[in-house]
Amino acid sequence: MAGEDIAIVAVAQTPSYRRYEDTEQLLLMTLTNEILEETGLDRHDIDFTIAGSCDYLSGLPFAFVSNVDGFGAWPPVYESHVEMDGAWALFEAYVRLQMGDIDTVLVAGSGKSSPGRPREIFALQSNPYYHAPLGLDPVSLAGMQAGAILEAGKATEADFAEVVSRSRRDGLSNPRAQVAKDVSVDDLLAEPYFAQPLRKHDLPPISDGAAMLLIARGDKARELTDKPVWITGIDHRMESSHPGLRDLSVSASTKIAAEKLGLDGGAFDVAELCVRYSPEEILLKEALGLGAATRINPSGGPLCGHPVMATGLARVCEAARMIREGQAGNALAHAASGAALQQNLVCTLSADVRGVA
Repeated sequence: MAGEDIAIVAVAQTPSYRRYEDTEQLLLMTLTNEILEETGLDRHDIDFTIAGSCDYLSGLPFAFVSNVDGFGAWPPVYESHVEMDGAWALFEAYVRLQMGDIDTVLVAGSGKSSPGRPREIFALQSNPYYHAPLGLDPVSLAGMQAGAILEAGKATEADFAEVVSRSRRDGLSNPRAQVAKDVSVDDLLAEPYFAQPLRKHDLPPISDGAAMLLIARGDKARELTDKPVWITGIDHRMESSHPGLRDLSVSASTKIAAEKLGLDGGAFDVAELCVRYSPEEILLKEALGLGAATRINPSGGPLCGHPVMATGLARVCEAARMIREGQAGNALAHAASGAALQQNLVCTLSADVRGVA
């Protein structure tokens, strides 16, 4: 999807906390204040606010309503919510700006996984007749997908460990990472299985945190910053929630999204991918056509910090930050939702409003 020129003008992220003792509203308020300070805006100057979060994490119906206090949307009706990762809030915000009647949208994603047990909580979101009674959780499905990749001959367990080793090492330079360590592939392979063929390090850490960005239409974006990061394309696609109805050794929806955007995988300097389980990187690189010249997850990615409902939006923030700092000209950000890469979003970013030449 592409239309009117729209750019990211400010980004803010919390660290990925193992346990954040205060409220989700405070996480969001902290980031809102950072955005306002950077842009010089008052909260009344922001035309619309949209957030992504998950009531399952807090165990309360309509818990997302209280998060509105965190970003102070005014009037309150000028806000929206998606029960998805904040990256899907970004998609809605992008579409909203195409209407042309407003200039700015504040986009947020937030979540606190630490109070509960994610393996039990997210199993409840699966099919209530066939999957939930079995306790078919995301970790088990990730193990099934990893097995499918091995059986298809697309990777080895050493390849999974290489993804973890590189990601954890890159996380050492990211102040927002929760888990970071220089560890060898051999040491990782010596660890016991957690959900065969996955070891515990193949899984993301349980994290609390939030991500936020401000997007604006062309002229307003140039007014607010001298380093706009242009959104040159955004698309998302979904597959069946029944894992038995799809080939788990490929990411078909990611490939379709890439094709709809007309992507040339080799044109990107950086790709921030929502690799929640190490085998997913192999499938995503293949689906997006990314080559050796593209640096994957220089932030360390979700394997270094996984604040559910903010992880995908954080990939956009990290990619935008690389462009703003001059470390990349064109970047790709990816978000995932659902078990075993069921739904995928692809967003392309560029320092040049025209995007990839």
